[in-house]
Amino acid sequence: MPDISMLCFLMGMGFIAAFIDAVVGGGGLISIPTLLCTGLPPLTALGTNKMASVMGAFTSFLTFIRSGKVNMGLIKYLFPLSLIGSAAGVLTVRLIPPDFLRPLVLIMLILVAIYSVFKKNWGSESTYHGMTTKMLILSGLTAFIFGFYDGFFGPGTGSFLLFAFLLVGFDFLGAAANARALNFASNIAAAVLFSYFGAVDFSYALPMGGAMILGAFCGARMALSKGAAYVRPLFILVTTVLIGKQVWDLFK
Repeated sequence: MPDISMLCFLMGMGFIAAFIDAVVGGGGLISIPTLLCTGLPPLTALGTNKMASVMGAFTSFLTFIRSGKVNMGLIKYLFPLSLIGSAAGVLTVRLIPPDFLRPLVLIMLILVAIYSVFKKNWGSESTYHGMTTKMLILSGLTAFIFGFYDGFFGPGTGSFLLFAFLLVGFDFLGAAANARALNFASNIAAAVLFSYFGAVDFSYALPMGGAMILGAFCGARMALSKGAAYVRPLFILVTTVLIGKQVWDLFK
């Protein structure tokens, strides 16, 4: 069991991670290093993070649903694909080290950041008016791939999902809301499987997850009250930090 000072550390970092994650993703940049600092083995830190994160993801997902920002007509098709993809990713990561993905992820994040910076009015208004059959198939494939990626490796999943929803015409707030729905799906599958394989320390996951519930609620409410003008710069900032983290991990 963690002592009082460790509990405060876990809960404080969990709150901050979930606040950011609720809006644009990237909370794992804070929560995973926090858990590694406690001395947990890397695989257990990943599993514990997923168990705690699913609590925060559910809270932000529920908050966005109540606001009407989640497109349930679309998400009902994509949610199970993200969940299945994540389960496949967790099963695969136990067999294959994921480090070979780092250069590809770095390139993708750089492209996302550049596109978002230079397309200044992008995402300020929603132009989404429904899905063609072809677009729905591509969206389903995207949900599965990023679900798999989240279970297998993870960094930047929320940012990639938000970017994907922007591409089909949602504004930044709508994209953030729908991205949280799919991120919740991938977190559920990963948390269940990591638990099954004994890679979750519940004495760390539960207090951190409790703080993440509050952080996710505050983050989602802040996004809803401030709108796209708040989400866009935070998205660019978090994506830039993710790039820096991937560069550091690649060359350290």
